[in-house]
Amino acid sequence: MPSIRVSEAARFLGVSDDTVRRWTENGALTPLRDSAGRRAVDGLELAQHAKKLAQLPDDPAKGGSSARNRFVGLVTEIKEDPVMSQVELQCGPFRVVSLMSTEAVHELGLEPGAVATAVVKATTVIIESAGRGTA
Repeated sequence: MPSIRVSEAARFLGVSDDTVRRWTENGALTPLRDSAGRRAVDGLELAQHAKKLAQLPDDPAKGGSSARNRFVGLVTEIKEDPVMSQVELQCGPFRVVSLMSTEAVHELGLEPGAVATAVVKATTVIIESAGRGTA
């Protein structure tokens, strides 16, 4: 069972180290020590806690789709030329970039500050890992 250092757990969840320590003090997470004696938490328990904390904003499209990877966020930047545009969204801690026609940008009413949903449907999703052991 992998253990995750408190500082890494905080970074993964976008909170402070103190918040993770409070979670261990109030029983939301079980405190551990890693092999070097540093404060840590169980990786599986942290993943389950992260899922509980994740609250997605309502999807403005509210339509049916087979795509399961939907990221609701704010348009932060649009780089346009006459034919193509690059649209950047900030979806929580994640930056999502899409290339689309400039015509589509205008039809969708996209502009910085607008709420939009990035929908990702891919046959290939690459997952990387440092390997076994602690993070």
